[in-house]
Amino acid sequence: MTKIAIFVDVQNIYYTTKQAYNRQFNYRDFWKIVNYQGDIVEATAYAIQRSDDGQHKFQSALKHIGFNVKLKPFIQRADGSAKGDWDVGIAIDVLEAAKRVDKVILLSGDGDFDLLLHKIRQAYGVTAEVYGVPSLTANSLIESADRFHPIVEDLLL
Repeated sequence: MTKIAIFVDVQNIYYTTKQAYNRQFNYRDFWKIVNYQGDIVEATAYAIQRSDDGQHKFQSALKHIGFNVKLKPFIQRADGSAKGDWDVGIAIDVLEAAKRVDKVILLSGDGDFDLLLHKIRQAYGVTAEVYGVPSLTANSLIESADRFHPIVEDLLL
């Protein structure tokens, strides 16, 4: 059975589905689709920690589905800008998982991950798949994946 690891850039998926469709991603239906493809041995969702009830409910729902939720504190700078980036954490975890799975699935549109997918495909021979909003996913990320799954109507709430 194919061993699968899933990595979700929660902020990216939230903002791209909101911008493109004004809707939310359906994590439960996504899980069902991937679960038919093999054994999900690792699934991590990377999010920014905010202390509001909506976020707590969302994180609980992800955990109930089967995701491990990793949180980073939301940092508000004095100039009004904000920081909350999981790119390095995601990259480290993907590199580690690629050693022990057959397929890595990344949910993000961030082109910064294109080198990561090239690396794991070449170094470990894993299949790399990306789920992203077509109009908001970097072409370099799409091209670095074995397969791109557009987030469209059937994966939205």
